[in-house]
Amino acid sequence: MLSSVVVAFVGLSGLVLAKCPTIPNLNSYNVTSLPNPFTFLSGAHVVTTEDWACRQAEVGTLLQRDELGLMPADPQSVTASFSASNNTLTITVVDQGTSITFAPTITFPTGGSSASGPYPAIIGIGGISIPQPSGVAVINLNNDEIAEQNDQTSRGQGLFFEMFGADATAGAMMAWAWAVRRIMDALDKTPGTGIDITRVAVSGCSRNGKGALVAGAFEPRIVLTIPQESGSGGTDTWRISDWLLAGGLDTQTASEIVQENVWFSTAFDQFANTSVNRLPFDHHQLLGLVAPRGLFAIDNLGYDWLGPESSYGALVAARTIWKTLGEETNMGFSQSANHTHCVFPSTQQAELDAFIDKFLFNKPTNTDIANTAGNYTFAVPNAMWAPWIPPRSLVKKRD
Repeated sequence: MLSSVVVAFVGLSGLVLAKCPTIPNLNSYNVTSLPNPFTFLSGAHVVTTEDWACRQAEVGTLLQRDELGLMPADPQSVTASFSASNNTLTITVVDQGTSITFAPTITFPTGGSSASGPYPAIIGIGGISIPQPSGVAVINLNNDEIAEQNDQTSRGQGLFFEMFGADATAGAMMAWAWAVRRIMDALDKTPGTGIDITRVAVSGCSRNGKGALVAGAFEPRIVLTIPQESGSGGTDTWRISDWLLAGGLDTQTASEIVQENVWFSTAFDQFANTSVNRLPFDHHQLLGLVAPRGLFAIDNLGYDWLGPESSYGALVAARTIWKTLGEETNMGFSQSANHTHCVFPSTQQAELDAFIDKFLFNKPTNTDIANTAGNYTFAVPNAMWAPWIPPRSLVKKRD
């Protein structure tokens, strides 16, 4: 099973990774700190850019196996049509004799239309909660139609499971990521949509922000990923969240989240219900699957449940990945002071605009943004959470 997962992730990266090391089966894995992004599960170190591609594939494989469920291979057929009368992109996917259809709507900039494009776009997982940027279209994905997320009874419900069966290993977030991939396929195949496929971002807030992060991690054609207030299962780390709860802060943890909903594979339960220290990864590495593409994380310090300190640790740790790749300013974050959940504050607008301008309009802007309104301290290395030293840079190939 592991080898097939590796093949699926290799297809996403677009790299041929035939020489990647085999992933060992470490049943006794138990690490209290955040795992080193630059060390393979075998203990070998990442030295070259080829090593890093293999390490990303390894982490992507482990995330699919132990937390998110499998991303299916590309289907046999994706066809689409665009209706300019109601700005609807109707997508039909056929695979193994099964067919499903879903129809995202496109909200064009004020006064704009498909004929006046092509525009950059943001795929909104359940829509977007950030203001629609000037000159940018929004592709609205009804993710609940793809995979329901009401409660535990939603397991296996939705169009994704009609296609792959109710016993498919994917949790709801991986199903949404699959749908984002099909949207990108449809945009590529369908003229006249008014969307520039080379300038597409993904965003969502709260539970849909978790989904936006997974979609950005597993769809390499997305140039900018914007998870907003995604909390546990998003930009938070499982390990730090457990530590915060043990210290008396009412923060959502893995053991709670698997009881709440079906965002994850059932394979995750064995870790969530025993110890997340047994996971051979954490979410600083999920963030790292986006690297070196653009990522801007938006947090809100007003809700302990969202675990903003846990998110801060993940984001600082993850930013070392972009720095090692020589692209530190492609990744940033902003943690604002208390405000209503998923109501975007104007104080973060300039920071968001900088990332939109850089990745959706190819403008030279300052995206060296790593801001928090909290009194958090986290550095790499540090003895408790990151007792590892990132490489200064990677060489292109071994001698």
